[in-house]
Amino acid sequence: MFVGHYAAAMAAKAIAPKAPMWTLAAASQLVDIGWSSFIITGLEHARVDPTLPGSALVLDYMPWTHSLPAAFAWSVGAALLVRLALPLSASLAVGLTVFSHWLLDLLVHRPDLELWPGGQRVGFALWNFPVPEQAVEIGLIAVCGAAWVASRKTLGRAAWPAIGFIGFLVALQIVAMLSPQPDGPLQAQSGATILAIYLVVVIAAALTDLRSKAQGATP
Repeated sequence: MFVGHYAAAMAAKAIAPKAPMWTLAAASQLVDIGWSSFIITGLEHARVDPTLPGSALVLDYMPWTHSLPAAFAWSVGAALLVRLALPLSASLAVGLTVFSHWLLDLLVHRPDLELWPGGQRVGFALWNFPVPEQAVEIGLIAVCGAAWVASRKTLGRAAWPAIGFIGFLVALQIVAMLSPQPDGPLQAQSGATILAIYLVVVIAAALTDLRSKAQGATP
């Protein structure tokens, strides 16, 4: 799961429009933002096996980001942090969006998600079926993106920033699918590249609200 995670941000934005889109976009990938940072520092480990169908990632060790208790802790921490600056509805939307990452990963990951650090690993392995997995991912973007666009129109906001962001995500997914990955362990450089991509998406998400502000609307 890559861009499909951003579907949760779109759904949350449709439900809680006062939550800034960049915050929700970051929340949807917060677990992976932490993971890529931990790949850089060596706290977590992963490797690439190009012989695998679908995603070539083998996620050997990631208890601090992708175990169930860790995902819950990231969710609560993000919600509490956001509550310092935003209404309760927005902080709840952020917390739930963060936790959605683990649930969507459960659908596609091979059994590598720990129910507790060092404990049983789970995953429904949709990655092993690339076409259905991509259909689910793009389908989530389409459905939740449509809800987001509809909510913007209901609030008198332009639809094109949301449509542009969705198009950007689809293009990013295609590039990710077609980009070869070198065999072997993920190095710090790979972690930095992944982290940079997440930050670029957050910036792109922020632009969808800037247009609304120019029109005199709340984000």
